[in-house]
Amino acid sequence: MIGLIGKKIGMTQIFDESGKVIPVTVIQAGPCKVICRRTIADNGYEAIQVGYEEIPEKKVSKPMLGHFKKHGSPNFRHVKEFRPNYGQLFEDYKTGDELKADLFGKGETVSVSAKSKGCGFTGVMKRHGFAGFIATHGSHESFRGGGSIGQCAQPSRVFKGTKMAGQHGNTNNTTRHLIVAKVDTERNLVMVKGAVPGHRNSLVIIHKER
Repeated sequence: MIGLIGKKIGMTQIFDESGKVIPVTVIQAGPCKVICRRTIADNGYEAIQVGYEEIPEKKVSKPMLGHFKKHGSPNFRHVKEFRPNYGQLFEDYKTGDELKADLFGKGETVSVSAKSKGCGFTGVMKRHGFAGFIATHGSHESFRGGGSIGQCAQPSRVFKGTKMAGQHGNTNNTTRHLIVAKVDTERNLVMVKGAVPGHRNSLVIIHKER
């Protein structure tokens, strides 16, 4: 689906027409510029490549610098491809077009992808929600432990995927079926109902679902 690259501003709340409070996440969606088009004849698929956040030439790698100059595009920090789908026409997007927050409308359903907050190395209680062990009746040294992780004689090994302590967060996640509560076209802000992955000012990808 066609979407936008942006950044997460933070969470706040707005009021609907009936005065009900709606918790929303504010996303700075774009503006993004179409760098080039991928066609079936040249690339085997249809997509548009968009860039976000212009940067000076000295901060761009040589391969990307040549790519930007080839298509007469400014230099961007972030580049991503979107494939049109569900009625979106590939012909509607031309090289050099600017995509803004007005791509979305109030009430539409969107998906937001971002890298979740990194919590470092954590135990099973924080990472997987284990309840922990009882703190009475003579128990000791295992209050926050994971307990047994395998069998003794058969099969005498730990199964892959067993929930244990380890790296928590810092992974790419997508929150789906979020409803757009409000769009501020003047400031390129999209407010979606609920929470999205990532910390404040983290990079997010927002696109329509249908």
